[in-house]
Amino acid sequence: MRKVSNVLQRKGNRVATVPPEMTVIDALKLMAEQNIGSVVVMKDEKFAGIMTERDYSRKVILKGRHSSETKVGEIMSTDFPYVSMNDTVESCMQLMTSHRLRYLPVIENEQLVGIISINDLVTETILTQAETISQLQSYIQS
Repeated sequence: MRKVSNVLQRKGNRVATVPPEMTVIDALKLMAEQNIGSVVVMKDEKFAGIMTERDYSRKVILKGRHSSETKVGEIMSTDFPYVSMNDTVESCMQLMTSHRLRYLPVIENEQLVGIISINDLVTETILTQAETISQLQSYIQS
């Protein structure tokens, strides 16, 4: 059974982080430069939340706010369940589905060690299925 540690080993644990005082426009520029859909908000070297494209559209654009005046900390999502390196891909998928989340912070010893997305979990599931198929084909042919 694949775990979060397998996902982070495959994709890496590099995370784009910003402070809560950063303006939304600057965070969006960073997201565009790195071709990512979210940034992790860190305060005093601790996980504070995540700002996503969805947060921007719902909490800035639709409310008539200005991204050059609004701070990331004002619109970030903070209600995230944490997962650990030992959690299974399946349990993470269930957690994301039940909470309607696209991202989960991975926390070990009260420190952020990575972020996993629903896309990461789908990719890991596909890789696991491909390995199983390959093993079954080898077994059948031997």
